[in-house]
Amino acid sequence: MSARGRVIAGVVLRRLIATVWHTRFGLRRGQRRRRAVALQLRLACEELGPTFIKLGQLASVRPDVFAPETVFELERLRDRVPPVPLDAVRAILTAEFGASPDMVFASFEPQPVATASIAQVHAARLAKAYRTVAGATLPAGSRVAVKVVRPGIEATIQADLVVAQRWARRLERIPRIARLRPVALLEEFRGALASEVDLRNEGRIADRFARDFADDPLIVVPRVVWRHTTRRVLTTEFADGWTLDKLDDAHRSGIDAKRLATHGAEVFMRQVLMHGRYHADLHPANLMVTTDGRICYLDFGITGRTTPAQRIAIAQVLAATVYGDATRALYYSRLLGLEVTEQQAPAVHDTVAALMREHLGRGERPDIRGFALGFLGMLADFRISIPAGYGLLIKALVTVEGVAQAIYPDIDIVDSARPFATRLIAAQLARPERLQARVPAAMRAALVELLA
Repeated sequence: MSARGRVIAGVVLRRLIATVWHTRFGLRRGQRRRRAVALQLRLACEELGPTFIKLGQLASVRPDVFAPETVFELERLRDRVPPVPLDAVRAILTAEFGASPDMVFASFEPQPVATASIAQVHAARLAKAYRTVAGATLPAGSRVAVKVVRPGIEATIQADLVVAQRWARRLERIPRIARLRPVALLEEFRGALASEVDLRNEGRIADRFARDFADDPLIVVPRVVWRHTTRRVLTTEFADGWTLDKLDDAHRSGIDAKRLATHGAEVFMRQVLMHGRYHADLHPANLMVTTDGRICYLDFGITGRTTPAQRIAIAQVLAATVYGDATRALYYSRLLGLEVTEQQAPAVHDTVAALMREHLGRGERPDIRGFALGFLGMLADFRISIPAGYGLLIKALVTVEGVAQAIYPDIDIVDSARPFATRLIAAQLARPERLQARVPAAMRAALVELLA
């Protein structure tokens, strides 16, 4: 076993022992047991470093595979790594551009403005004007953010994945874990990591989002400077403001926080239900409130997609949820792939209705997170499999609630969603193809009434 393999084995063994202790040797059951397991899993990922932090972050957007307590615990994973020395950063830039950063940029700040396990970001200024894909020109001297992949990170990830694959094969021998298909899941995550370390992918997604919201005066997506972007370097327009984890009352008082929070929630729903692609990793460090009072999206490493058919069903589920209609919510959830048997349907319906009354009823501020945890936990209790996209949407809605409350703590996210859901359903019903499809049934119903 390699030295790295021994380190990983030691951390895994120590966290397994802690899990056994905190679950009272397996005597704890249900939510308390799942919480204890989730906590130790997060701590293990943080101890094991960049590759496992990224694997944990990828797992945190898979509520179709992992318990709800696990996905919400793993979303707390944050990169805590020292910065790469400036000489190493300059060496990467020189290798990628074929010239030193002093020749490429008018200036390059030596201290990073952000560090993470995959890359770190430095501020710089453009030496020449650049016309972006969106059409706007960044003049010479414009401040830009230069994201640089950490040296050697690809080799580190590859070596860690070799060890992780051995553990995955061992875990597949355990019946209760085998159903998670750890080997296949790890291969899926391997592909996602490979995509993330190629920064051109993030740039392409950022440009698509910028086009989607080009006409929205309250939304900012930093424009990509493709002239200074390569596989290992991403250069974008610099955004001035505060990430949501640093947005205090003093900064909040200078913006229309309620309007911005409400608009931000609606923007996410537009991503899902109109554009068919959405930012699926909306933790507070990936969103900013700019100094001129707009919402800025950052880091497009994890995104989700929806098909036209899914958008119709999701809109119906959203409307049913915000209006507390459990019957309609379950009907359209099944169209999205939620496999509820006829025998399970009555009990599932009653449980969903009770969760809606408890967490989304009028009176106190609705609790989307509590509803989602209860709903996902209910599906686990009934052993109902969750379609990947469906679970990710539920998780994303919880995150949107947290983001909106970070901007305006008193927001009622359900109340804010009602007008949008109503307009969306009305627009769907008014579409010519839907009206045409319903005309025969309406005519038959009218004839029955007339002839009765």
